[in-house]
Amino acid sequence: MKYIDYERPINLKAALEILQNNGETTKILAGGTDILTKLRIRRELPDLLLDSKEIPELNELSYNPDSGLIVGGAVPLYKLYAHEDVKKYYQAIVDSTKIIGGIPIQGRATLGGNLCNAAPSADAIPTLIVLDATASIHSLNGSREVSIREFCTGPGSTILKNNEIVVSINIPASKQNSGAHYMRFIPRNEMDIAVVGVGTSVKLSDDGSKFEDAQVSLASVAPTPLHVTSITDFLSGKEINDENIEKAGELAKDASKPISDMRGTAEYRQHLCKVLTKRSLKQSIERAKEN
Repeated sequence: MKYIDYERPINLKAALEILQNNGETTKILAGGTDILTKLRIRRELPDLLLDSKEIPELNELSYNPDSGLIVGGAVPLYKLYAHEDVKKYYQAIVDSTKIIGGIPIQGRATLGGNLCNAAPSADAIPTLIVLDATASIHSLNGSREVSIREFCTGPGSTILKNNEIVVSINIPASKQNSGAHYMRFIPRNEMDIAVVGVGTSVKLSDDGSKFEDAQVSLASVAPTPLHVTSITDFLSGKEINDENIEKAGELAKDASKPISDMRGTAEYRQHLCKVLTKRSLKQSIERAKEN
């Protein structure tokens, strides 16, 4: 059995020093709901586990009407979806975080961990993509802001370097006449992994008759969560009607690159992409009209 050292730094500098010196053999624990499972089955065998729960910068949860929402990398999900400003201005975040595991998992799991785990089926990532979120990444050498749309590079792979940590996820302030939504399909409540997940966001014209902008992202149908830019190109400036929403569903189906596995065939997943995209777009439109 391999012994693993454990460090629990109480400030960001101490954590970055650990990563600078031992980053290649260190794994970061944000909530532990993924990494501890991987340790148990020997999928990951680090020399050191760095617990980030006590770092103040990673526990920030704040909202500003001008700059938007800051979610520290170690903020547990239950604090996020219970936050009054999140419930009011970021309903899609509530959609996607309240369905990640059960209540005990949500007491530990984090938005940052869901992002860095980079599972193709991750529920939070499509929402972050359609909301144009960024990750604030730090190392001893400095910091950088990276779009979530560019963060995942493959199943379980990201652009993070060994000496870096995601300090926060930053989500722009919601705009007038805008709305967003996330939904997924699972064959039964006991199966927590999405067969297909769809995140959507829209911005409507002042009279509510046209799309000024539309964003769609798909989970579980490609090696990484997909940002379907063809839908953005098609819907921008178009009338809001069933015909255009139907076409957006077709574009989502065409963009998907699913595989067949025990949770569903590739053909079934493509069908779901079309159906869920249409349903989610309609929900986003309704929320935009209420905004």
